[in-house]
Amino acid sequence: MQFISPTIDSVGVAERAARLMSRSIKKSSKVEALKLALSMIDLTTLEGKDTDGKVRQMCYKAMHPHDEYPDLPTVAAVCVYPSLVKVAKDALKGSKIKVAAVATAFPSGQSTRTVKLEDTKFAVEQGADEIDMVISRGKFLMGEYNYVFDEIAAVKEACGDARLKVILETGELSTLDKVRKASDIAMHAGADFIKTSTGKVSPAATPTVTLVMLEAIRDFYYDTGKMIAMKPAGGIRTAKQSVQYLVMVRETLGEAWLNNHYFRFGASSLANDIILQLVKQQTGVYFSKDYISKD
Repeated sequence: MQFISPTIDSVGVAERAARLMSRSIKKSSKVEALKLALSMIDLTTLEGKDTDGKVRQMCYKAMHPHDEYPDLPTVAAVCVYPSLVKVAKDALKGSKIKVAAVATAFPSGQSTRTVKLEDTKFAVEQGADEIDMVISRGKFLMGEYNYVFDEIAAVKEACGDARLKVILETGELSTLDKVRKASDIAMHAGADFIKTSTGKVSPAATPTVTLVMLEAIRDFYYDTGKMIAMKPAGGIRTAKQSVQYLVMVRETLGEAWLNNHYFRFGASSLANDIILQLVKQQTGVYFSKDYISKD
């Protein structure tokens, strides 16, 4: 299969991204935008020291962002390793919050396809609603695009009814042209989401990379009529940044993508800053970051 993607004007993309990220919204709309951003977050813990207790605590926070302000929306999902999916699923019982699991030898992707597919199937069997896979960046950078396409397609099949997020790890792709090509391959191979990063590599999500991926989604929609979701992950830490990204989504893709089915933030620390900003809107006081639990 031939994968022909447009050449990216890096200067033009940087200028467009800068303009979009400098937009402001009316104060009356700020609370609505912040609540929307909170509802789009995937709370995540992906550490070797993760325990059942830590996951249960994160799930409680996902359902109760701030006990003193019960009108706050819940987050969209929690993301854990496959071995902790069942713990998260049980802890979230009765809520609408999704359980996502990383798979395919996350974060490196350096394993055999057999192992990657078994990893995916295990996560789904444990109850995962969504699978976050990583592409084989080495194969991609060697120009083996059909290999990358076939692997994504195989993982998509292994997902069954679970939605598939395909992580490009844009910080390792080096150019915006490669980001665009990887986005196009992932969508044609069956991705339900395209996602910037694992959060383990710097740089992670950036405005320019996100804009290139959003434009790829827009063009794919024009060509196929299929809406693909987007998830910038890593490096988005402030409420102000989250609102700027929402502006970028609205201006590039339109209102239809402004919900947590089609747009997510992979940034657990972001939740706390949004909550603090929402509390400030209600009380007039901006509390210390120690006011809210980090997990």
